[in-house]
Amino acid sequence: MSNENQVKHWHVTYNNIHNLIRKNCPKIAVDFNPDLLVAIGIGFFPARVMRTFLREATTKKTLQIQAIGLSLYEPVEGVAEEKIAEEVIRTQWLGAEAGKMLLGKRVLIVDEVDDTRKTLSYALTELKRDVETELLNHPEADRDALRASTKFGIFVVHNKNKPKLAALPEGTTYYSGEEVDDVWLDYPWESTDIEEHDRLAALDVENAASATKKDV
Repeated sequence: MSNENQVKHWHVTYNNIHNLIRKNCPKIAVDFNPDLLVAIGIGFFPARVMRTFLREATTKKTLQIQAIGLSLYEPVEGVAEEKIAEEVIRTQWLGAEAGKMLLGKRVLIVDEVDDTRKTLSYALTELKRDVETELLNHPEADRDALRASTKFGIFVVHNKNKPKLAALPEGTTYYSGEEVDDVWLDYPWESTDIEEHDRLAALDVENAASATKKDV
């Protein structure tokens, strides 16, 4: 999507998301082969699509999807307005036995977009903390092996090519369906008129193609 920086809003369709996930799942199945999907909020939709394609790309194993709720940009009851976009707020988590659920698994965190990276960094840090808490319930001699067998990866439908405000631990397995410029992504689940949304999405593609021709 060259010259996309000329488009303030970019409308993403369900079909586009579906196909980006389909395209990436064979590589994810071979390289990472997750045992568990952890969806961040709206990432539950991409995770559910991914579950279908990973089932086809692996030995037909059915993956469990767990959801966590994190808010960075949307208002949360009881949270001061000035903290919006500054602080990641946990609104839903895996429960008291989160570490037991994660330990020894290849866990793929799924979200729709990597914007500032704050949310992804927070999720990964907190999930790893849950694992460390669970390790305290195991003999010290076994902890290094259990820790090593617990792997975390990330999949986002879109990664924005922009400076990030948080970092991921070195060596984190990372996949993105598509690299995009720093535009406002309008996702279909945010629309109350899906036909109009799809019309605008087609218009975005048409305008981007016209801009590309002018630059050639």
